[in-house]
Amino acid sequence: MRTRRRLDLVLVNPGNRAQVFQSLASDLAAIEPPIWAALIATFIRARGFAVQIVDAEGEGLSFDETVTRIIDMDPMLTAVIVYGHQPSASTQNMPAAGNLCAQLKERAPNLKTILVGGHVAALPERTLREENVDFTCDGEGPYTILQLLQALRDKETNFAKVGGLLYRNGDTILHSGPGSLVKDLDVEMPGMAWDLLPMQRYRAHNWHCFGDLVRQPYASFYTTLGCPFRCSFCCIQAPFKTGEGFMGLKPTTNSYRMWQPKTIVTEIDKLVNQYGIRNIKIADELFVLNAKHVNDLCDLIIERNYDLNIWAYARVDTVKRGMVEKLSRAGVHWLAFGIEAASERVRNDVDKGFDQGDIAKTVAEVRAAGINVIGNFIFGLPEDDLSSMQATLALALDLNCEFANFYVAMAYPGSQLYNEAIRKNWPLPETWSGYSQHAVDTLPLPTKYLSAAEVLRFRDNAFQVYFKNPNYLNMIANKFGPETSLHICEMAAHRLERRYVQ
Repeated sequence: MRTRRRLDLVLVNPGNRAQVFQSLASDLAAIEPPIWAALIATFIRARGFAVQIVDAEGEGLSFDETVTRIIDMDPMLTAVIVYGHQPSASTQNMPAAGNLCAQLKERAPNLKTILVGGHVAALPERTLREENVDFTCDGEGPYTILQLLQALRDKETNFAKVGGLLYRNGDTILHSGPGSLVKDLDVEMPGMAWDLLPMQRYRAHNWHCFGDLVRQPYASFYTTLGCPFRCSFCCIQAPFKTGEGFMGLKPTTNSYRMWQPKTIVTEIDKLVNQYGIRNIKIADELFVLNAKHVNDLCDLIIERNYDLNIWAYARVDTVKRGMVEKLSRAGVHWLAFGIEAASERVRNDVDKGFDQGDIAKTVAEVRAAGINVIGNFIFGLPEDDLSSMQATLALALDLNCEFANFYVAMAYPGSQLYNEAIRKNWPLPETWSGYSQHAVDTLPLPTKYLSAAEVLRFRDNAFQVYFKNPNYLNMIANKFGPETSLHICEMAAHRLERRYVQ
């Protein structure tokens, strides 16, 4: 009788939506596919290992249900992947990841576990000290997991040759040295393992579907990894820095890797034809950057005549002449711009420099091409005072974008701002959940002139002012219909519970 082959790897996306988003979690927030878990699954499966994914977030599993499923699978290695909807979301998912690992160790102490993700890469030694896991990864993950699987399969107890790994020897934490980045994305990691995901469960953001609030099915993926810019509040490069050093790049150089448009459109073909997906997020930190990459991908999508509803990130100084028309024809209906602050002084202090005139000019060009705009704004950057934050809110109201995100400044682990906060002993959240923008215990940075509580109160009030503004609601009703305007009023009625810690 043939015995069942033991599963080699389970990749786990821990669930934490209620703690992170409060009342927004039930209906308003998106439910995103775990991109990195699905990419790593593709990478590992191609090398002959048996892989499964447990998406606790997508399936709405409790910790107990998730742990039970992992134990039943009995994998050689369990990798808990702590990436989020965007780079800043990794830290806020640490409480769920840590809780899951602790319960798994309590019930199945012999199962080997590793934590991987942006937060983990930023603080790999601290994470290993604080969490009940066997290993942490200081890089992006695929090669570290592959080499660790090979070592476990060969019953190795010395993990010094596993790049990017931290592990214990008694009370001592050992570091194997940096691991490699995935260099040839098209060959080594050509797409996501969609077949291992609960594809029917994912849901688009509410604004993504304004005018037609049918938000499922939905998918998101990367076309690039990394960002060449160096905004001090951003932690996008945290999982890539040790790998960049391993490749010989200078610490001041950020890697930026791209999948070829033909590889990407093959993924889109699969999503459209196998899963019936129309709503798509391009999750790149900065999609609209390389004109050839963007134009070639748009050409391939346009050839297929798909009826897509895509959104992606851009900067106001990276949108080139003629690009927006092609994006629109390809089905890009939304572009999100990190405007951050109205004050050049505030932006320049965090290395987010662009010409002030680019803001209104780019927003107007994009909207003229039929693409909706999301304005992203941050309150509480180090140089912010009350007048500069009021100017940012005034700018948001004046632009009257189809949607706006209002954030508070956070010193996310892996960012330059976090390192500065540690050096200068600025107050930081006592728990990782405090790094969430929507949690009860959210604690932003104080500025040079304002307390954390003042910043957070301003942000929460700004949200209400913007989404209850008659000019905005009238624009939405005229563009998307009265049902969408009513939906926004219902959204604005959700008041987040806050502690407003001074």
